[in-house]
Amino acid sequence: MLTCIIRYEIEPYQRADFDQYARIWGQAIPECGANLIGYFSPREGTTTTAYGIYSIRDLASYEAYRARLADHPLGRQNYDFAQQRRFIRREDRAFYVNACEAP
Repeated sequence: MLTCIIRYEIEPYQRADFDQYARIWGQAIPECGANLIGYFSPREGTTTTAYGIYSIRDLASYEAYRARLADHPLGRQNYDFAQQRRFIRREDRAFYVNACEAP
């Protein structure tokens, strides 16, 4: 099982836009086949760092999931929303395995 951690750098005065973006992913991601752990937006300390975290079986499953997400009505809506509102400055994505469970 892979865990994807997405680190977002967001516009600090557009956190409400990021929160709306996160809520939409909260519905679309599980519908497209990934196990959503959550989206986390800043409340104390940093004002610009947010995270999205989900798990998926393997990289092949990830590729199929991304294709489904791009075709999903909420996925398309969310990609457009982020592009129009421009509240995401940067997005970094990394994949991890649980070292306690790895063979």
